[in-house]
Amino acid sequence: MKIFYLDTSSNFLYTAILEDEVVIAEDKEKLEKDLSKYTLPKIKELILKNNISFDDIEKIIVVNGPGSFTGIRIGLTIAKTLAWAKNIPIIQISSLEAMALSNNMENIDYIVPIIDARRGFVFSTIYDNNKKEFILKEQYINLTTLDAALDSIVGNILFITNDDIKTKYIRTIYEPNISKIVKITKNRQTINPHDVDANYLKLTEAEEKYDN
Repeated sequence: MKIFYLDTSSNFLYTAILEDEVVIAEDKEKLEKDLSKYTLPKIKELILKNNISFDDIEKIIVVNGPGSFTGIRIGLTIAKTLAWAKNIPIIQISSLEAMALSNNMENIDYIVPIIDARRGFVFSTIYDNNKKEFILKEQYINLTTLDAALDSIVGNILFITNDDIKTKYIRTIYEPNISKIVKITKNRQTINPHDVDANYLKLTEAEEKYDN
């Protein structure tokens, strides 16, 4: 089975084609403000360079946030359009889960993926690496509040983030292990492409101003 993986929820493009959990083509690069301009051409290039057709894709796994509002919309639009046009089953997963599942460090009890949400807030969750479950739901949370929650936990804690966030815990950058992410999530329930939805975890600035 060929699976198309796509994550544009940050300043990075993370995309790959896998066959039987093995990555046969991938692109991981920082595009920043050029994400909207180059994501689709980069995907097309990946497909063509590896002699793959969109008709060969049998399943899509797309990251639906949280993260960059613009980036999330870009990825979801591409994935939903492809899934609908080619009648391909689609699965959505969160960026925080993808980050937690990508950990390769040993002797880690808890994984805390972190995405900077500005003004002292982050998008985060706490993943129990031993029980393989989330013990704090994904949320938009004050960093001080998150630190207080972590103070009550006993064990080795790992922060995964690409952002400049100070912490007293072990820290590593996020390098997606796409093969591992796909292996764990590929058999989850697929949904109608029209039901794929952004996982923003907070209102956009425009919505916040409107509410006020």
